[in-house]
Amino acid sequence: MEALERSREHVLGLFRIVVGLLFACHGAATLFGVLGGPHGSAPRPAEWPGWWAAAFQLVGGALVLCGLGTRAAAALCSGSMAYAYFDAHQRHAVLPIQNGGEPAAMFCWSFLLIAALGPGRWAVASLVRHRRRDGGRPVPAAPMPTDTPSSA
Repeated sequence: MEALERSREHVLGLFRIVVGLLFACHGAATLFGVLGGPHGSAPRPAEWPGWWAAAFQLVGGALVLCGLGTRAAAALCSGSMAYAYFDAHQRHAVLPIQNGGEPAAMFCWSFLLIAALGPGRWAVASLVRHRRRDGGRPVPAAPMPTDTPSSA
C-alpha cells in the first residue's frame, strides 16, 4: 500500500492529462471538423448550446490538460457535462446506458474528482508557483498530506 500511496500524485497527474486531452479533442472535433469531426451535425458559430459547449470543451480540456487553474476549470467542465446529461440525454431515458449519456456522465464525474483532488504531478501551475524570486530556480514542492495517519 505504501508504494501505491507514493505514486498517488503521479497517477492523478496522468489521469488529469488524459481526461483533459480527451475533452479537448471533443471540442476540437466539433469546432474544426478534425479527429473524425463532430458527433452529429456541426453547430454554427456562436450557436447555443453546441458551439459554446465545444468551445468550452476545447478551452476547459486544454486548461485541465496543462494544469492551469485546474480545480476551477475541472469544476466548470464537470458542471457543463452535468448540464449536457440532464438537458440532452436524460429526457430520453433515466440511465446513461439507455440514453447515450455515458460520455457525459463519465466526464462529469472524472472532472469532479480532479476538482476535488487537485492536479497531481506535472501541472504547469505548480511549476510557476514553485519558482523562487531570486534567480527563478525551482523549489521542491512540499509533500502532500496523506489520508492515512502517520506512524510517527
